Amino acid sequence: MMVVEVESFFGVYMLYCTNPKFKGRIYIGFTVNPERRIGQHNAGRHRGGAKRTSGKGPWEMVLIIHGFPSDIAALRFEWAWQHPHSSRRLFHVSRRSKKETSLQFHWRVVSNMLRVAPWNRLPLTVRWLRQEYRMDFNPCLQPPLHIPVAFGSVRAKKKLSLPSAGEEGISMCFLCKGMAKVSEKLSCFHPSCGMNSHLMCLARYFLRSEPSHLLPVEGNCPSCHRSVLWGSLIRHKNGCFGDLEEIHPSASQRHWADELQM
Repeated sequence: MMVVEVESFFGVYMLYCTNPKFKGRIYIGFTVNPERRIGQHNAGRHRGGAKRTSGKGPWEMVLIIHGFPSDIAALRFEWAWQHPHSSRRLFHVSRRSKKETSLQFHWRVVSNMLRVAPWNRLPLTVRWLRQEYRMDFNPCLQPPLHIPVAFGSVRAKKKLSLPSAGEEGISMCFLCKGMAKVSEKLSCFHPSCGMNSHLMCLARYFLRSEPSHLLPVEGNCPSCHRSVLWGSLIRHKNGCFGDLEEIHPSASQRHWADELQM
């Protein structure tokens, strides 16, 4: 099976316990490296695993939500998924019913999460890592169209270092006419369009009709006027346009979406 590689990976995963003594238990966690993290969980607490999973394995990583703009955004999502009844965004989610398995309940929670702000505006991907655990969205809980469902393994890819200031290409921002470095610009991915823009300039342009929002979902290219998804522009920027994964700046950089309140 093909393994998709993603740079600057920030994901929130769901583990399923297959140990007959604890079978069906669920654990929600955050990771920047899914392959390494599942190994740590199954190796035990002394090898970097979590206290709640140590000694209860084997565990399988069955689902991961990725495409978060930073570690902060992913950690906030993790906390809400772990504590849905303490999150002010999820007051409408009812408690687990007697007929629900833990897996079904956690799937219902995350299905609701993907439909509410701010998560419903992030360019996320829902990825089932194990087909045998796959569940479909309830018809009433379908995610926004820009959040795709993917299948198969994913691997964190080492991010290539950016060129030095003297080597970095500079182009003119289509919107503000200022100079934009490679690290701070977005480009239209349509072959006949050569539009380059500062990330922030294009975000503001897309949000003209939604001034109360911070993160765009889609808009029309200011040059070729064709509709583009914000997540597709981010994928194109990071050389992963052929895949579903969303790729963003490294955790060491403060991201403009980090101010979203949970």
